[in-house]
Amino acid sequence: MYKISKQFAFSASHILGGLPQEHPCSRLHGHNYVVTVHLRASQLNETGFVKDYRELDNVKKYIDETLDHRHLNDVLPFNPTAENMAKYLYDTFKADIPELYAVEVSETPKTTAIYEADSK
Repeated sequence: MYKISKQFAFSASHILGGLPQEHPCSRLHGHNYVVTVHLRASQLNETGFVKDYRELDNVKKYIDETLDHRHLNDVLPFNPTAENMAKYLYDTFKADIPELYAVEVSETPKTTAIYEADSK
């Protein structure tokens, strides 16, 4: 199995609902997010790629136009946790990128949430 990944960065604010008032994430705050898309294929294409990285420009465009420098509570239809965002981005891009099998969303260099499709 061949695997590739590509990272995309954006900055945004959010407030996480459902937390106690004293929890710091229940207040307005922001992150410098890193989104990593993971692709795999059992065979390479005629060029020798899983997918040409330039074919992932639609991911960058979506992130830049929809998420970057936004208040995520205003643009996403769910509580904007990293876990929810990973699943949402997977669902958003899977139809256009059939090789996509996982999406990671990192809020800090030490934290990562990953949504990976069932291999069943």
